[in-house]
Formats: sequence, structure tokens, C-alpha cells
Amino acid sequence: MRYWKPTAMLAATVTLAACTMMPGSPSGMSFFVTSTGSGKGADLGGLAGADKHCQSLAAAAGAGNRTWRAYLSTTPAVTGTTDYASSGGAAVNARDRIGRGPWQNAKGVVVANDVEQLHGTNNLTKQTALTEKGEVISGRVDTPNMHDMLTGSGPDGRAVAGDKDTTCGNWTRSGEGSAIVGHHDRTGLDESAPAKSWNSSHASRGCGLDALKATGGNGLFYCFAAK
Repeated sequence: MRYWKPTAMLAATVTLAACTMMPGSPSGMSFFVTSTGSGKGADLGGLAGADKHCQSLAAAAGAGNRTWRAYLSTTPAVTGTTDYASSGGAAVNARDRIGRGPWQNAKGVVVANDVEQLHGTNNLTKQTALTEKGEVISGRVDTPNMHDMLTGSGPDGRAVAGDKDTTCGNWTRSGEGSAIVGHHDRTGLDESAPAKSWNSSHASRGCGLDALKATGGNGLFYCFAAK
């Protein structure tokens, strides 16, 4: 019978300890659903405020060493409005803000390898669209239902053209207005593509928290590590 020498055992122990104490997120998390919203409905403080929220939640979970971006689109000012944060500017597409991938959740499960797969056949479900804490967000069959995720985007991850508010004033409104939302649990009232869409299911009834809750939301959104 062969025995390890004490020095070899000590070296192995040190190596294992070093691996378990590596800096950054232990799971390599690069995607999550926010566990909490801004508290002001769809008023996230614009894209900058939404990104800051992603970064703060990621840092609290041990993944603050990465650059986090909110999966949100914005649009130029809608005719007749003056309160858009990017009034008169060019549209911003959610898909262009989040890096190249791949992205994995807090449990190490890959949800998409790249931008094209994310907007095609991805692995986003209620069981994989976890919070930064690795927790499942309640869906349509739960109480309360919180499956509506703010995106302001079409199915391809781009801003939606037109004269309607689709981003709650580019994420600065908590009253009147509307935002496009997706279903993180891929479940809706029927079997249609929008009902099962993770990023572009329907418009919200308003921009305040109560209005978002009325259709099954809580002001939550997706965060991706851009790098």
C-alpha cells in the first residue's frame, strides 16, 4: 500500500483552498434576473441607473469584478413628448449592450452562447432565469406572478420603431406610459409566440409599480455581463 507524504498532502490541501477562494464570482455568473426592482416601477433612472442597479446586485453576490449591463432598449423621443432621457437621440438596442457571450446563471448553467443564440433557440426558462442569488422568480402559476421582465425590445432585441411609448420614457417614468415586457417563464395566456417570448411578450398597462403588477410584473429586468 502506498501513502502520500505529509508534504504532498499539504500541497494538495493548499491547492484546493486556493481554488475555492478564487476572487470574483465562484460560479462565473454572467447573467441574472434582478432580485429586486428600483422601487419606482419602470423608472430605473434611465439606462445608467439600470446598469448601476445590475452592478450593485452583482457586487453583493460576489460578481462585481465584471461590467454589467441591463438588457433594455431605448428609443428617440416620441412625437409630442419632452421628458425622454435621450430625447432626440438615436435608439439603443438591448442586444448591442450586453457583450458577446457566452452567459451562464448563478448555478453555472449556460443560457446562451452568443447574441444570435440568445435571440433564437436559447436555454432561458423559469428554472434557468435565476436571480443573482441563484433563486427562482415566481411565474404565471405562482402567487404573486412576477414573470414580466422589462425590456422595451422586439423579439430580435432591438428597439421598436413607432410613435408609441415602449420604454416608459426610456426608463424614467413611474406613472403614465408603457413598456414592452417579456416572460421569463416562457408562459402566457395561450401558446402563441409572444406569450412564450422571454423578451417581447406584450405592453405593460402603465409604468408605475401597481400597473406593472397588474399584468404579472414587479419592475424586474435582465442583467448580462458585457465583459
